[in-house]
Amino acid sequence: MQQHVKAGRLRALGVSTAKRSPAMPGIPTIAEAGVRGYEMVSWNGLLAPRGTPQSVLAKVHRELEAALKVSELRERLLALGFDPEASSPRQFAAYIRSEIARYAKLIKAAGIRIE
Repeated sequence: MQQHVKAGRLRALGVSTAKRSPAMPGIPTIAEAGVRGYEMVSWNGLLAPRGTPQSVLAKVHRELEAALKVSELRERLLALGFDPEASSPRQFAAYIRSEIARYAKLIKAAGIRIE
């Protein structure tokens, strides 16, 4: 979508994250545009099977942190609209749990069912 906004084919009203996108810093957040309490974030992460040794998780995390410090990779991710961050395994697990709770509430309130 970024390329369409930059080319003037689309007009972005706001980004759905809590802070402005590094890829398009001139686009306000939805909250800045006047809609308070709205935040919708897409995220990517590395997951491992339950029971994976902490030493393995720590090594994967260290390698991810190192990769995200490589300027070429970081610049490419930013150009694609990502905001690269390497939260700790514990922080990421807590984030996933909060997302599950958030969407479970939304699904229940909307009466969404699997067909």
